[in-house]
Amino acid sequence: MIIDDKYISLEEKVFLELEDEILSGKLTRGTTLTEISVSKRLGVSRTPVRSALHKLTEDGLVRQVPNRGTVVVGITEEDLVDIYRIRVRLEGLASAIAAEKISDEGLKKLTESVELAEFYIDRKNTEKLKELDSEFHETIYKETGNRLLCKTLSELHRKIKSYRKLSLSVPGRLECSVSEHREILEAIQARDSEAADRLTSRHIEEALANMMKAIENNKKEC
Repeated sequence: MIIDDKYISLEEKVFLELEDEILSGKLTRGTTLTEISVSKRLGVSRTPVRSALHKLTEDGLVRQVPNRGTVVVGITEEDLVDIYRIRVRLEGLASAIAAEKISDEGLKKLTESVELAEFYIDRKNTEKLKELDSEFHETIYKETGNRLLCKTLSELHRKIKSYRKLSLSVPGRLECSVSEHREILEAIQARDSEAADRLTSRHIEEALANMMKAIENNKKEC
């Protein structure tokens, strides 16, 4: 049964649940979804499931296949590249704005995030490092004070969460990522918006390059 939340409709709850399962990889590409099976699994009627599947189809996360029904598509490699190209520009902008507007509390949180990551690098705690990676970027988003930019970047970040694990799985990438975060932090501390923009854009470009490398390696292993 999906978690209850009095602030959103049942249709939205079902949609968010299915969307999360697709984006996290729990529902893999090619999986067939039926109104009956989903309604039974989530403990809801078929009406909100039908609405959720329609919305997922509009978002491109599932598609209707003749003689099969609703099939999971998820985020494709083409989607992934498009999302990262957008992130390169918007994340750089976010860091530039944060360098000009970041609060003392935000700077403290950003610094702690980097210092903790450096601590966990030595202990090879991969899961904690992935959490801190997300925390670092989310802090920058919030410190821009730009709600639209924050919402857009948070949404893009969420859409690629299953792929991000692949990027960070490339040998040496976690160490490089933490080092790049340190450089971005120092630029923001110095209130150097130009450097913060440039370093962040390069950081996202490196993440994409490693992502594609990991995807190719996975294909070779299959």
